Amino acid sequence: MLSESDMPPLQLLVVFESSARHLSFTAAARELGTTQPAISQQVKALEAFLKTPLFRRVYRGVELTDEGHILLKTTQSSFSEIRKVVSFIRKKNKTPRINVATDFAFAAYWLMPRLPEFRKEHPEIEIRLHTAQSNVDVGLQDIDLAIVFSDGLHKGFVSEKLFEEEVFPVCSPKLAEEYGPFNQLADISSAPLLKLHAESDEKWMVWERLFEQHNSLWSPLQTVMEFDNYTLLLQAAIAGQGVALGWGTLVDDMLDKNLLTAFPAFSTRSSNGYFSVMSPSQVEDPVVKTFKEWLHKKTAPLPVR
Repeated sequence: MLSESDMPPLQLLVVFESSARHLSFTAAARELGTTQPAISQQVKALEAFLKTPLFRRVYRGVELTDEGHILLKTTQSSFSEIRKVVSFIRKKNKTPRINVATDFAFAAYWLMPRLPEFRKEHPEIEIRLHTAQSNVDVGLQDIDLAIVFSDGLHKGFVSEKLFEEEVFPVCSPKLAEEYGPFNQLADISSAPLLKLHAESDEKWMVWERLFEQHNSLWSPLQTVMEFDNYTLLLQAAIAGQGVALGWGTLVDDMLDKNLLTAFPAFSTRSSNGYFSVMSPSQVEDPVVKTFKEWLHKKTAPLPVR
């Protein structure tokens, strides 16, 4: 049976695990909401308790000793088990809940209009929606399922495609009448263009690539207006401020309401798209499974008659 003298204080192990995972006392301090000197002092206290060094101080950082590697593996395994038990206890006999993360565009133009259907089918499940302006961090704590625009490669996570990327030019009917007809892709270059700014690690289609895939030269005749928010970009397109790239599925409702006009002759597809992404531990969770199956049912292509 363990006595108090056999175990260091739990807080020391928490500090060690964070420091060892980041290999940085500064990063651990940021994560735990304290200072770097406080982290260093607690690590020294743990090393004194164990009577062995856990880190080697090297130029611009730290490295784990052999004992440090052993302790990191054990603490991470133990903390993981504790988190699972705590999560189970917190969820038991409480309202079923799912935390869903996605970007603003998917939430506004696809998910929100359809969520009432899910809530009608499953009134017992509480949904908490977390949105981001661009890339969604699938590793965020408390996120049960993420809906991510990507290439589907998420190491350590289970991802399934909801629908692939299909992109085509869209604009307001008034702008199409003013600058059209758009018989060739080059004709669109004469109209004002609206562009979504994409970081180098993001997978969104951009005008330059769409023109390239249609063997046409990207050479806009007017100043391009650029946005870092797809919702604002579409509002500008509806207001007649320019031609935008429309993602199929996201702009369907606006096309149906004649707020936008599409030019599918200049469409392009890719293997990227929206994916449902979750950790392996969530795959068999009944609430997550119910929501994921509903998602894939709603995004499944209609059968050909």
